[in-house]
Amino acid sequence: MADFMNAWKHFKTITHHKYLVMKGCFKVGLYKQGILHDMSKYSPSEFWVGIKYYQGNRSPNNAEREAIGYSSAWLHHKGRNKHHYEYWIDYSIKEISGGMAPAPMPNKYIVEMLMDRIAACKVYNGKKYTNASPWEYYSVGKEKAPIHPETKAALEKLLYMLAKNGEEATFAYIKKELLRKA
Repeated sequence: MADFMNAWKHFKTITHHKYLVMKGCFKVGLYKQGILHDMSKYSPSEFWVGIKYYQGNRSPNNAEREAIGYSSAWLHHKGRNKHHYEYWIDYSIKEISGGMAPAPMPNKYIVEMLMDRIAACKVYNGKKYTNASPWEYYSVGKEKAPIHPETKAALEKLLYMLAKNGEEATFAYIKKELLRKA
């Protein structure tokens, strides 16, 4: 019975997250991305792991990492979803940090990444969510993240704008300025 309850709770959590991302994407005109966002979370490779490690207050991927040292679900997920900066990391032929080279992300995926972060913070923070929550969460690990400098600057600008000006102003900027240039 516990497995069924975890399955149902996990399904509700990822579906609520997907719905919030879809709403945000629709507000800025990214309809296809809003509909297709995180569909891989319903695949067996990700869904069964989500059930096994479901806790309700954080990503099951972190619990899987703690249990086995890595997240098989995350490895599957990041390779199929272009809104994660990890999708855009390639090998480098130059001698740089570990031989890895982050590539710049197209603006539409940076925006989807923002919507993903907003939705994750809303889901896991609940009533404690503020427009600053995505910036605060990002700030904890930003120094370690191998993000292309252009992508990092764009994401940080949007996260800061969200924290200071709120969703309405940030989404208006995205729709009228950022995505218009794309």
